[in-house]
Amino acid sequence: MGQEDEPFEEPGFGAEYLNNPPPDYPRISLRRGEEGTVLLRVRVSAQGQPLDWSVEESSGHRRLDDAAEAAIEHWEFEPARRGGRAVEGVVLVPMDFSIR
Repeated sequence: MGQEDEPFEEPGFGAEYLNNPPPDYPRISLRRGEEGTVLLRVRVSAQGQPLDWSVEESSGHRRLDDAAEAAIEHWEFEPARRGGRAVEGVVLVPMDFSIR
């Protein structure tokens, strides 16, 4: 059985014990009522660290996109797994900005 045939699990970011803080809401965005969801594509190391990331889908507001990217730099992830071994992987992370 080749490595590609082994079961693959994407990286995870939702476990509470990872303590991933939400992004800071930019003050000017709050004053202007800017809301939206930023979808980030994050490449995660086998150790669970973000290696690089990019905006897959913009919130429509550059300040919110920048805040999401700044937050992801400090996050921790459950690494992807292939056949039970931790490996590098990619995950999409939605970050919601809502004034409510």
